[in-house]
Amino acid sequence: MSTAISPTAYNYKVVRQFAIMTVVWGILGMGLGVFIASQLVWPELNFGLPWTSFGRLRPLHTNLVIFAFGGCALFATSYYVVQRTCQTRLISDSLAAFTFWGWQAVIVGAIITLPLGYTTTKEYAELEWPLAILLAIVWVSYGLVFFGTITKRKTKHIYVGNWFYGAFIVVTAMLHIVNHASLPVSFFKSYSAYSGATDAMIQWWYGHNAVGFFLTTGFLGMMYYFVPKQAERPIYSYRLSIVHFWALITLYIWAGPHHLHYTALPDWAQSLGMAMSIILLAPSWGGMINGMMTLSGAWHKLRTDPILRFLVVSLAFYGMSTFEGPMMAIKTVNSLSHYTDWTIGHVHAGALGWVAMISIGAIYHMIPKLFGRAQMHSVGLINAHFWLATIGTVLYIASMWVNGITQGLMWRAINDDGTLTYSFVEALQASHPGYIVRALGGAFFASGMFLMAYNVWRTVRASNPVETEAAAQIAVVGAH
Repeated sequence: MSTAISPTAYNYKVVRQFAIMTVVWGILGMGLGVFIASQLVWPELNFGLPWTSFGRLRPLHTNLVIFAFGGCALFATSYYVVQRTCQTRLISDSLAAFTFWGWQAVIVGAIITLPLGYTTTKEYAELEWPLAILLAIVWVSYGLVFFGTITKRKTKHIYVGNWFYGAFIVVTAMLHIVNHASLPVSFFKSYSAYSGATDAMIQWWYGHNAVGFFLTTGFLGMMYYFVPKQAERPIYSYRLSIVHFWALITLYIWAGPHHLHYTALPDWAQSLGMAMSIILLAPSWGGMINGMMTLSGAWHKLRTDPILRFLVVSLAFYGMSTFEGPMMAIKTVNSLSHYTDWTIGHVHAGALGWVAMISIGAIYHMIPKLFGRAQMHSVGLINAHFWLATIGTVLYIASMWVNGITQGLMWRAINDDGTLTYSFVEALQASHPGYIVRALGGAFFASGMFLMAYNVWRTVRASNPVETEAAAQIAVVGAH
């Protein structure tokens, strides 16, 4: 078979770029997470400087992990999956290249502006208006590349993974543009176009759906492609995948008010958010079960395939965190958990256990194929990475559960005369051991990313340009 490159070969260049940057931003974002976790154990690590304070670095950490690491993983996998399932090249190489460089520019903008204190103060939407506009332009370009590629597909069928990617792209654009409506007063300062409870409602409609669509729906697109591929089994139930898709996108958008229990938000809106959050358990677990059951007849592969282990354990964490979320949305539970470290633990059960693990598994699956290699440089290093990631995640979330419940109980404890039993400082002192364990868990997880970087570097270095470019052509031939 000839390895000459035809014009119909897949565009793997942009996929390779995003895949490599996923690893780079993963190390930086998670490393910064360990640093700020350590600041809560040893406050001296703030260094007495405004730029290195927890308040400025914490939003940079979330932006690096969600949008830099998670975003690059989504771009890489969606561009890879849409080409292979539609059996056609991306509709525009230049527009795809723009999405890569534009996305990196947004991230660099965040790295510069957030430590300087330029922020909208909105969770997951901190970037000031010039960067928000650039992000919107890049995102619309991404939509044009993705949906344009689907329109020129060679297959009659649109694979279900592309439905999830497509919904994530459309809804994320809507959320970002509506929530970022603002009135600029200078180049680095703007005020929200909304006010009061309305602003809070729109922010958490955005904030929870940044979780619901950016960090869930997009990664479910990843799950529906890479789990069957790595397991070498068809998806368990195609019908369930369709029900899962429509139920998820119908219900998720309503769950935001559960972030605003016991606030100035109207009570009916809080109750609606709670009800929708509880109902959301059904499609979430439907998707988790569909992924897990895909391994029917292939469970033995977990003994020898650490990449499959990453993908399957990510589904277990997805199932756990999507059970925990609806439970925490119940008002009586929320009265204990709200504002405590329990919420931080819940977020990281999803972010580390689900999002990071499935991204890592998908990158390990793709890298050899993108660079014309039979497999990753070292299976043993993938195995070590898996255990570091799993142990790190468990340490992190267990410590935050203990801290959160401790804080909630201490804050609500009252004496016979109605005064508070404990001061806030006493609750903070009780949380200190949990912060040590959390920093340790984060360090375990971040150290695994260094093993991944070394493994990827060795795999890439072992390839040569001819093999790398031939990989895209061979993939097309194989697909046909």
